[in-house]
Amino acid sequence: MNNESNRPQSAADARAEVEARRHSDRDALNSAFIDRYGDTHPGRSMITADAVATGIFTVAACGAALAPDQLAGVYFAVSCLWFLAGSVLFVVAMMRAAERSRTEAIGIGGLFFMAGSAPMWARRALLGLLGAQVVVALTAAAIRPFTPLAFGTLAPVLGLGFCGWWTARYGVFGARGSH
Repeated sequence: MNNESNRPQSAADARAEVEARRHSDRDALNSAFIDRYGDTHPGRSMITADAVATGIFTVAACGAALAPDQLAGVYFAVSCLWFLAGSVLFVVAMMRAAERSRTEAIGIGGLFFMAGSAPMWARRALLGLLGAQVVVALTAAAIRPFTPLAFGTLAPVLGLGFCGWWTARYGVFGARGSH
């Protein structure tokens, strides 16, 4: 209800309020991140490693889709390795987050999807790479269904693991009990 006239808030007013809150939250996150790290961009090596892994996965997927008899085994191996590596990163992220959760309020959305815990440059990079991995995996599986290319759908666990690892290490979360 609108306090001034006791009538319901319009959709435009509600939207403006949500946008103002989002900008305020983003500004607070950016300020907290700058306070902690200054003007540096920590975790660039993680982002680079994820980008290289995404490139390798994409090349393997294209090769396997074009020449499945010769390259499906390579794609299968890459997909399984990326799944295993992503699983390890996932566990590492969870362990680091568990340590930090003693003093900070860490949620799963903030940890693995970087919601409200990472600056926009990191979110765009890591979530973009995760999205690329998902698209490549689904496209390869759709091109050659019921073949080893279906195992590629496991590979994006690597991108998710990188998101969690980066955020567990560098993400900014509120103090425990402040929410």
